[in-house]
Amino acid sequence: MLFRSRVPKNHQRVEAYGAVDELNAALGMARATATDDFVVRNLPAIQKDLIVLMGELGVMPEDLPRYVKDGYSLVTPAMTAPLDALVKVIESQNVTFKGWATPGATNHSAALDMARTVCRRAERRVCALKESGGPVNAEIIIYLNRLSDLLWLFARWVETKRPSAGK
Repeated sequence: MLFRSRVPKNHQRVEAYGAVDELNAALGMARATATDDFVVRNLPAIQKDLIVLMGELGVMPEDLPRYVKDGYSLVTPAMTAPLDALVKVIESQNVTFKGWATPGATNHSAALDMARTVCRRAERRVCALKESGGPVNAEIIIYLNRLSDLLWLFARWVETKRPSAGK
């Protein structure tokens, strides 16, 4: 069901918001296994943003004006900006990594890496929706791309234990 419209369960729009729903659950797992306060205190706001993102994906383009009129929010650059700010905070602490990271150094970093891979899949699903001709707010793709970058950095952050970040 898409904001008062019925579509098949395998509709590309359902696939897209379903992947974002899985991402939100993966972030919940990352939060539940958290060992680092800097990471955990930033996850709830991201999870709330994903609710907005899923809501927008769950609306057929012709229903968007009614969706907004009913008081629902759309994804905007203002939602992406905090992700960019967090990336800058982590990068300012010299959290870098050359080559490929092997997930699993800790439960928390592994959960963050799992969330990152789910985020990349969600991004691919949204891109497939757009490429099939389904109108998609470009900011949704930007948001998911930035979030996956941030999740990668969060995982490296946890593995390197840089407690001075954000203080």
